[in-house]
Amino acid sequence: MTKTFPPALAVPTANPPLRRIFRVLRLALGLLILSAMITQIVDQVTHDAFKPVEYFAYFTIESSMMNVVVLLVGGLFALRMRRDTELFTSVRVAIFSYAVVTGAVYNLLLRGIPATGYAGLQWPNEIMHVWIPIFIVIDWFVVPGRARAPWRQLWLVISYPIAWLVFTMVRGAVSGWYPYPFLEPSGRGGVGSVLVYIVGIAAFIIAIASIAIGLSRIGVRRRVDQ
Repeated sequence: MTKTFPPALAVPTANPPLRRIFRVLRLALGLLILSAMITQIVDQVTHDAFKPVEYFAYFTIESSMMNVVVLLVGGLFALRMRRDTELFTSVRVAIFSYAVVTGAVYNLLLRGIPATGYAGLQWPNEIMHVWIPIFIVIDWFVVPGRARAPWRQLWLVISYPIAWLVFTMVRGAVSGWYPYPFLEPSGRGGVGSVLVYIVGIAAFIIAIASIAIGLSRIGVRRRVDQ
């Protein structure tokens, strides 16, 4: 005897159109980030300006490598599944927060500051600091299929920036090199200015992550109520 379910409990198998469209975009943008990074590295190597220990110490580069993985995995998830897992949604909250902070910090604090060494090609910078953050924000707001992110995952969002900051400041104290001028204790404003930037950016990350988690929970609750 075949067991049947009421229509309200039936689960459709087809992915929503936006999810189908963005699975292609996620894969394409993930590969675009990878090509931008490879282009930067090749360009710097060609001009004898590539320093791996410095290049891979930038928050933008590390978060961009995360973006490559998350966008490619997200594209495959959207290809095979109607909904993301709770864990993957929590990871997307972190990536969303880092993307917003990366775009804001670059365009408000760093854009226009002269390079101290070889400037290199500019289009990879624009891809990683402007267009990818914009895409990730649009992806989060318009594409269906997010799970309900738990509030406890805020620790996941803030844990990486804290670890990166501790490593960066300790390394900077030893080597004298800091990836961003606003983190230099010997710069204008001294240690006090550095602390203000650190606290401000940390609060901004937590606020953005809280908004993302709240939106994910509201969206799921509305679907359940309907």
